[in-house]
Amino acid sequence: MTTLKNILPFLLFSVLLMECSKKKDSTPTPPTNLNVTATVNPDNSGNVSFVVSATNAASYEIDFGDGFAGTISGTSVTHKYYSSGDFNVTVTATSASGKSVSKTISVTVTVVLKLVWSDEFDTPGSPDNTKWGYDIGTGSGGWGNNELEYYTNRTENVSISGGTLKINLLKESYSGSSYTSARMLTKDKYSFKYGKIEVKAKLPAGVGTWPAIWMLGDNINTAGWPGCGEIDIMEHVGKTLNTIYSTLHYPGHSGANGSGSNTTLATATTDFHRYGLEWTPFSLKFSIDDNVFYTFTNLSSYPFNQNFFIILNVAMGGNFGGPVDPAITSATMEVDYVRVYQQ
Repeated sequence: MTTLKNILPFLLFSVLLMECSKKKDSTPTPPTNLNVTATVNPDNSGNVSFVVSATNAASYEIDFGDGFAGTISGTSVTHKYYSSGDFNVTVTATSASGKSVSKTISVTVTVVLKLVWSDEFDTPGSPDNTKWGYDIGTGSGGWGNNELEYYTNRTENVSISGGTLKINLLKESYSGSSYTSARMLTKDKYSFKYGKIEVKAKLPAGVGTWPAIWMLGDNINTAGWPGCGEIDIMEHVGKTLNTIYSTLHYPGHSGANGSGSNTTLATATTDFHRYGLEWTPFSLKFSIDDNVFYTFTNLSSYPFNQNFFIILNVAMGGNFGGPVDPAITSATMEVDYVRVYQQ
């Protein structure tokens, strides 16, 4: 006869077995068979398509190896790289229970920039009004740098001849100012975000002269300055002859507190040189004749992730230009071309 005493050990064993089985079944299981494929667009645009798959995966995250990372919506995503190189791409697959597994692949990307906008200044006369406009007026009153010139759009101050643009600073009495010059800009005509800009120019000499090649953010009318951001590709002042300055201004870094660097260029005022900026979401690299001398780390919180327009001008004196040599009656910045390249 079977008694409770005889079956009790069996019942206890069965309960323990069931509990162990439950614990084993409830253990989170990570995804398996994670596979990642990359297809690089052959047009050298920097676009790469990624396809991922895994067994038991509920979601995927991807680190593209260039500073960008995020969640993949579905199982595929296309990403744009802004520079050539070998990138380690890591995909993490996560199961519904929270367990994850990762896989890293290497992707080789070639990026070729193409000329998208330029002015070669080959047609004599006034600059192309479909590309350039002008700031008109006194620098001391309108732009806060205490400059001495009055900006005009007269041919005496800005013209094209012999294959170059000439911005002429003149010592003359004009509308209450002692000097005239020109400040030309592509605002409301052309602007761009990321890529490379190169300007070939020969700079004026003379204490007090202040030529500049620079850019401002498109949103200056609403964000103001320095909220819109300012990118000074090249500045030169006669008081420190042959010193080239590249500077960025943005909130917390206005005026003399800008982030930048400078370098010496012995022939800045006697020869043409190529002043360049390579600009991506991650950095701004300033160069002369393709030699990079300053690199600024770009962040998403900075204003350098929007469209900027181009400015060319020659100022006289002011906060940065400093003292003026009264013997200077004229000074000219010559520009061979302005070129913008993008992917």
